[in-house]
Amino acid sequence: MIARHLISLAALLAATPVLADTPLSLSETEQAAPALPRILAPRERAELENRILAERLDTIIPQIMREEGIDLWLLVAREYFEEPVVATMLDAENMHARRRTILVFHDPGEGKPVERLTVSRYGLGGLFAPTWDPDKQPDQWQAVAELIAAKDPAKIAINSSDLYQFADGMTLSQYEKFMQALPPAMHDRVVSGENLAIRWLETRTPAEMALYPSVVRIAHAVIGEAFSRRVITPGVTTVGQVQWWYRDRLMALGLDPWFHPSVAIQRQGAKGMIEGDEVIQPGDLLWTDFGITYLRLNTDTQHLAYVLKPGETEAPAGLRAGLANSNKVQDYLTRAFAVGRSGNEALAQARADSIAAGLDPSIYTHPIGHHGHGAGPSIGFWDNQKADPRGSGPIRANTAWSIELTSYAAVPEWGGQRVDFRTEEDAFFDGTTVRYIDGRQTEITLIPSD
Repeated sequence: MIARHLISLAALLAATPVLADTPLSLSETEQAAPALPRILAPRERAELENRILAERLDTIIPQIMREEGIDLWLLVAREYFEEPVVATMLDAENMHARRRTILVFHDPGEGKPVERLTVSRYGLGGLFAPTWDPDKQPDQWQAVAELIAAKDPAKIAINSSDLYQFADGMTLSQYEKFMQALPPAMHDRVVSGENLAIRWLETRTPAEMALYPSVVRIAHAVIGEAFSRRVITPGVTTVGQVQWWYRDRLMALGLDPWFHPSVAIQRQGAKGMIEGDEVIQPGDLLWTDFGITYLRLNTDTQHLAYVLKPGETEAPAGLRAGLANSNKVQDYLTRAFAVGRSGNEALAQARADSIAAGLDPSIYTHPIGHHGHGAGPSIGFWDNQKADPRGSGPIRANTAWSIELTSYAAVPEWGGQRVDFRTEEDAFFDGTTVRYIDGRQTEITLIPSD
């Protein structure tokens, strides 16, 4: 297993002095308004990212190539047009591919290490051995063809897929150039690297999971600030102002969102979600969807908050029950995870269990990691609660997920109005159980109105 080959958390911390703070652990309990963890400076981030990337290349690549029966994997990217996989293999100082960057992984067999080679003009942080001398062979594609012919692989994987965007990185022009240079006798050895791309991107290592709780904690802390009187003055602050406060806050922290934050209101007597320039009022149920990118990991969180009316000390019972219903759907979904089970099968099982319990669910859960909507099988979509080709792939161990869903419920205090109780929390599946990375919301955040 990957875990046997990776450095332990203790070794990671010892080798990485920048992580002087006590790391957080996976937790089922979410702290209300948690303190913001220390955010690393750019050089500290780069050192840590490079250590983790080297470990990923050393451990994940050999495992997935051998399990998928591929002895050569070719990846091609161009400057400012990096394909999804290559973008995650560049070291922290190489922010983009240079001109045309070609990476080659070759497994010589017989237990020998997988070779990491680059047919490019520039080095890649010492992670890939340069194999091209333009003075001797000015044609880059011919250099690639000569390298492959010398290795004589049985299968040559390229990133081409009509289903998964993450595995479809080789463009038509680059494919044509490659096939023109490759000896015709080797053309029938070219196969899709779809499974390699997905597995490389979806697999989370112990070193990454040692960091992930702090990354999610940062997101939770920023949401805690947004859903407080520091940001919201009932009767004054608009929904749009809170959205842009998120962007301002992240800029000040030196962090990036991977999507524009969402904030909306559900209000007694009003239909649906209210957004834009609407002023937040006492009695409103607020919803937010917020995600950051940090240390090459992404978060995706949806939380609820209630603006107390004068004299209130808690949210109405019907609202509290509605969030509890969504927590139950989360439980049914996480119990449906099993290695090898498809996303579609997990969706069907979780929906059946939820409906049998009298709940009204909609499940649209997705992998997360290097990308916010990450590589791997989807588990439902908000607009499709039935089997979908994108959910046909298997759930694998050592993968991270945004447990994203909602349940609908009539709220008695709002005259039986149907309310949407959206929730989303990041979690990790170790192959046996699903654990939340930094807990989950089980109580609606309260915002005083006076």
